[in-house]
Amino acid sequence: MTGDAVDIADEVRKKGLRHARAAAVRYRRSGTVRDEVRRRQSEGDAFPDSPDLLAARAARLVQRQGVPVEAVIDATRGVRLDRPAMHERILGVAKDLQAWSFLPRGARAARTVARISVRENGRELPIGTGFLVSPRLLLTNHHVLPCPEAVRQAFAEFDAQVGVDNTPEVAKRFALDPDAFFVADEGLDFALVLVAPEAGGRPAGEIFGWNRLSAQPGKLVIGEPVNIVGHPGGRLKEISIRENRLEVRLDDFLQYQTDTEPGSSGSPVFNDQWEVTALHHGGVPRTDDQDRILRRDGQVWQAGDGDDAVDWVSNEGVRVSSILRHLVTLRFDGAWTALLAEMGPESGLLDGRAAGSAPTASPVTAPAEPVEPAATRTVTPGSSEATTVSPDEPGTTGLAADSAAFGGALHLVFLHGRGQQGRDPEHLRRYWTAGLNGGLTRAGLPTIAPGDVCFPFYGDRLAEALRPSRPAPHSLEEIFADPVDAAAPVLYGTRRLYEQLIVEAAARAGIPGTRPTGGERADLVHGGLSWLAAVTDLDRLAIAAIFADVAAYLGDERVREAVLDTVLRETPRGPLVIVSHSLGTVVALDLLIRLGPAVNVGLLVTAGSPLGLDTVYRRLLAGGPKRPGQVTHWFNAWCPTDPVTVGCPLDDDWQGELVETCVTNPLSRVHDVEEYLAHPEVAREIGAALPAAYARGQKA
Repeated sequence: MTGDAVDIADEVRKKGLRHARAAAVRYRRSGTVRDEVRRRQSEGDAFPDSPDLLAARAARLVQRQGVPVEAVIDATRGVRLDRPAMHERILGVAKDLQAWSFLPRGARAARTVARISVRENGRELPIGTGFLVSPRLLLTNHHVLPCPEAVRQAFAEFDAQVGVDNTPEVAKRFALDPDAFFVADEGLDFALVLVAPEAGGRPAGEIFGWNRLSAQPGKLVIGEPVNIVGHPGGRLKEISIRENRLEVRLDDFLQYQTDTEPGSSGSPVFNDQWEVTALHHGGVPRTDDQDRILRRDGQVWQAGDGDDAVDWVSNEGVRVSSILRHLVTLRFDGAWTALLAEMGPESGLLDGRAAGSAPTASPVTAPAEPVEPAATRTVTPGSSEATTVSPDEPGTTGLAADSAAFGGALHLVFLHGRGQQGRDPEHLRRYWTAGLNGGLTRAGLPTIAPGDVCFPFYGDRLAEALRPSRPAPHSLEEIFADPVDAAAPVLYGTRRLYEQLIVEAAARAGIPGTRPTGGERADLVHGGLSWLAAVTDLDRLAIAAIFADVAAYLGDERVREAVLDTVLRETPRGPLVIVSHSLGTVVALDLLIRLGPAVNVGLLVTAGSPLGLDTVYRRLLAGGPKRPGQVTHWFNAWCPTDPVTVGCPLDDDWQGELVETCVTNPLSRVHDVEEYLAHPEVAREIGAALPAAYARGQKA
C-alpha cells in the first residue's frame, strides 16, 4: 500500500472481500446450528436460544426499563407461567411493543454515527462508517482504517444526513488522530481511533453523544431484531430496522438478516434498546463447494461484476464483548489507558479487566462480585496508618491510604453511595480513581494512585441494616407484583418518607398535578417515578432504589447509626479532602457533625447529591441546610438529567460559601460517579486542593 487515497480505497475493497469470504466459511460451518434454529422457529419457538441467555436477556430488559414494566405485568399476570415461558413472554413484549421513546432514543443513537471518507487528489471518497464509543474514541473496521497512514488521510463526518423535512443537513467534519490513539486488529476486524476535538476544544462525544459498550450478557438473543445505522454506498445516513433478526451467535461474530450495502462496514448493530451488540463488518455471500462467491444468477462472481451482483445470504458483525475482551489483554501507557477508561465501567476497561461475559445465574440480578476472604486494610481513628484485621469483623472493610500519600499533609477520602454491598472496596476505589484521573488529565494536573485514597466502606453494613426488615426480591414474579416495592428493600417504617422523596423529586422535575390524599398517593408515587424516568436518563427501578436507601438512612436511626459507625471508624482525623457521591453526600454532612468542629476539611465535594430536597436536608443531624463550619471550600457538581439532583443548585437553600457547576453526563449514565469525576471542572477543584509536590506519594 503506497499511502495514496486511491490505494487506501482499493485496500478497503480487497480486505472487505477477504472478510466476506471468511464470513461465508463461518456461515457454511454453522449450517447445522442455523437449521436447528429454523426448525425450532417453525415449531413456534420465537427465540430459539439457551435458557440461561433468555433469562439474562429478560433480566436486562426489566432492570434497564428496556420494555415498559406495565406492559410486562399485563402480559404475565393472570397466567401461571414457568420461568422459561415468562422469559419468552417478556421478550415477546419487548419485540412487538416499543415505547414512544424508541424513536427519540434511536435518533439520539444515530447522532453518534459518522461517515468515514478519504481524500483523493482533491476528491473525497467515502469508504465506510464509524461510531463514537467514548467522548473521543471512534470504532470502525480494520479493513476501513487498517493503519495509521490510512487514518491520517481520513476524516469523519457527523450529521451527514437529511433532516425531518428531507433536506440535507450541514455535516460536521472531524479529523482523526492515530498518533494520540489507534488500535486495530485484523482478525476481529476492528479499529479504534481518537477523533480530534473541534476548533473550540470540545470532544466530538460531547456534541453528538456516544455509545456505552458493555461486556455484560443479555443484550440480544436469537430471533430478536437488530437495527443498523450507517452510510451504505457512502450515501447520507440511513437506518435498517425491522424484518432483521439475529440468526446465529458464534464465538466472536453474530450473523443476522438485514438490508445493508457496501459502505455499511463499521456501522453499529443495535438491539431495540439501542445498545450496541456488534460492529457490522460485511455481508455474507453465497459460495460454492470451492468457496467461490456466487452471483444472484448462480454463476461464479468476478471482480468486475460489482457488489450488487453478489448473492448475499446474510450479514455479519463482530461481537462487542469479543472486542472488549481483546482490548483488556493489551498494555498501554497511562494516557492511552485513561482514554480507554472513558468508555465506562461496563466496558471492563476502567481497571484493565473485562466485565463478566458469561450469562448471569440469576434471572433478575447478577450475583455480587465475590470478595476474597483475605485480610483487609482499614483505618485506625486519628491515624492514617493501615491496620490488618479480619474481614469478618464488622465495620472494618474500608481501605486506608498509603502513609506517604501527599506527604502526609492531608487525607483524600472517597465516600461512596448506595448499592455497593458485596463489592470489593479495592475494585471500587480503582474505579473512582480512574474517573478522577481522566478529569485530572483533561485539566492538565497530576494524576493520583488508588493507594493515595482513603476509602471508607459501609455498603455491607447498610445492606445488613436493611435486610431484617425486608429481603430483596429474588424472582421476576416479585418485581412484576409491584415494581416500586421490588426496586429496593423499602423499610416499612420509612415507606412514608420514601414516598415523600419521590413526590417532591417529581414535583421539582415539573410533574403536573396536586398534592395527593389517601389512595391517590400510591398512584402519584408510581406516576412520579415514571415522570422522573421520562424527563431524565435514569430508569425507574434505579431511581426508586436510590431514594429508598436515602429514605432508610434518614428515617431509621438504626440504619443511620450503622452507617455512621462504620464511616467514623474508617475516616482519619487529620486534614481532609472529602469527595462524596449520591447517598454518600448525605452521609458526609452527618459525618462532619460527628467529627466535630476540630476537624479541618479543606474541600468538600458533593456529586449527584439529593441535598437540595427539603425532605432530605430537614432530616440531617444538623437539622436543616446549615453549611458545615469545618469546611473551607464546598464544591457541588450536578447534572440536569440526573433525577437525584433535581433539587440543585444547592445555593437556593444552603447559605454560605458554595461553588457549583452544572455538568452534562453521558446519556443512561447520568448518576455514575465516574462520569462526574471525569469532568475537568470537577477534577480541577480536587486537584487544586491536593499538594502537587506530593502527588502519587512522591516527596518534593
